[in-house]
Amino acid sequence: MDHVLSYLIFLPLIGAVLLMFFPAEATKAIKRFSLGVSAVVFAVSLYMLSLFQSGTYHFQLVEKANWIPQFGISYKLGVDGISVWLVVLTAFLMVVSACFSFYVDKRVKHYFIYMLALETAMLGVFLSLDLILFYTFFEASLIPMALLIFTWGGENRKYAATKFFIYTFAASIFMLIGMVILSNQCMHATGVRTFDMVAIQAAVANGSLWAGAVQLQALVFWLFAIALMVKCPMFPFHTWLPDAHTEAPTAGSVILAGVLLKMGTYGFLRFLLPFFPEAAKTFVFPMMVLAVIGIVYGAIVAAMQPDLKRLVAYSSVSHMGFIVLGIFSLTHNGLMGGSYQQLNHGVSTGALFLLVGLLYERIHTRLFKDMGGLKAKMPLFATLFLIIMLSSVGLPGLNGFIGEFLALFGAFQASVAHMYGLNWAFPTIAGTGVVLAAVYLLWMFQKVFYGKVTNPVLERIRDLKTWEVVLVGSLVVLAFWGGLYPSTFLKPMEKSIAATRQMAVNPPDERPSWNDDTLEIDKDGSLVRVAPGRQPTDMDNYSVVATIKGPDMNPPVHDEVDQ
Repeated sequence: MDHVLSYLIFLPLIGAVLLMFFPAEATKAIKRFSLGVSAVVFAVSLYMLSLFQSGTYHFQLVEKANWIPQFGISYKLGVDGISVWLVVLTAFLMVVSACFSFYVDKRVKHYFIYMLALETAMLGVFLSLDLILFYTFFEASLIPMALLIFTWGGENRKYAATKFFIYTFAASIFMLIGMVILSNQCMHATGVRTFDMVAIQAAVANGSLWAGAVQLQALVFWLFAIALMVKCPMFPFHTWLPDAHTEAPTAGSVILAGVLLKMGTYGFLRFLLPFFPEAAKTFVFPMMVLAVIGIVYGAIVAAMQPDLKRLVAYSSVSHMGFIVLGIFSLTHNGLMGGSYQQLNHGVSTGALFLLVGLLYERIHTRLFKDMGGLKAKMPLFATLFLIIMLSSVGLPGLNGFIGEFLALFGAFQASVAHMYGLNWAFPTIAGTGVVLAAVYLLWMFQKVFYGKVTNPVLERIRDLKTWEVVLVGSLVVLAFWGGLYPSTFLKPMEKSIAATRQMAVNPPDERPSWNDDTLEIDKDGSLVRVAPGRQPTDMDNYSVVATIKGPDMNPPVHDEVDQ
């Protein structure tokens, strides 16, 4: 199928437009049609996955057309190992959210229009290869999510929606300024104005883009970083998240945790390391400090929450810290762990919000004081909740363990090697976040499922319906799959992660380039030059002409701090 990525992005938007012609009273037809559209998009994402070749770090299924050629702006799409699983995760969680949204009974038509429009924006973010196209989708995702919170949220929904929109929109302006500076710098270095990510990274790879502009590189790094840190969100830019999560409708919380937060960490991998290599190494220390603070702070504050949904929201702040910790260790293991944990967090935290929503639909409260004794009343619910909670804790055998272990291991390797000013304190303090997560999540489980039933509503509560068990069970299957067979997910992303790391840590003449398909990462992790003339449909097969840079997948141990 040609243009598979365009189909992926715009099928939900076409569905949203078609929904406008449905009568507002036809709620069943609206819900079924929306679920059908989401299911088709998920099917297309699986087809895209079947076409994906894991043996290359280069972008695949690339589509390009002129958009605003006088400014070097194009409609350019592509997918690589960093984005491929995020696309599939987005499509899958939209199916889960559409199923749960059958509970929605207010302004149903508008609700599903916003949900489908949001899916288009999110998929566009992960597939864009032009900076302005990326920014367009990045900003477009704010509007439907803010409207979902504003219209279908809780009591303080207006405040939460406004705060969410202002925080993320204002921060994004910094990134837009950075994009313009990048384009100007590319024109200065190459004589061509462009917003094409591949062309800009090629100029970074050969050293021409930032030649003699070290301070400018640092400035643009922080312009991008601030916008992405707010989106994650990282401490201290996290304050919009608990309000947005608490007030959002359940499907909104699932999407917010599962997908929208990943736009920030995805941006770290897509922009900060490939575009600003010297600045990325220079600012490892402050980024790691903020990551560690976020891990511990989020866990401590989560343990103090009286509201079930707010506790899960603060747990996201802590868990996102592990992703950043792994990414900015700049080790292969750390980057693999951080990238994998993006997927794991989407599954486990998305499932927790889904379970909280299913409980709220039955008792209409999220306060711990109104709960207790649910294990005997809802054994199926308790079993599924326990599995997902243990996934979030990082129990071996479940997906959360693999990502957190690799992220911490990578941080430990960088710290032992004294790279970038790091020391043993970083992984040690971050490791306490795993213990604290067990504390607040087990405390939560005890409060909800054990003790006496004191709330009369709980006396007549019903366990999960069959379709609800299937819905949550699909996420449970992914939690076990990701924990027992992680190579299913790690192998497709490994070459892209290895290339991204080498883009950041290698000198200019030894950096991979997205624009040069004669460069490749081999099975040992070395950067090699291959014979030209490969077909885009068969990027896995190549013959090595020369080795440019050995694997160097982990930092050497030494006593001096890297400068």
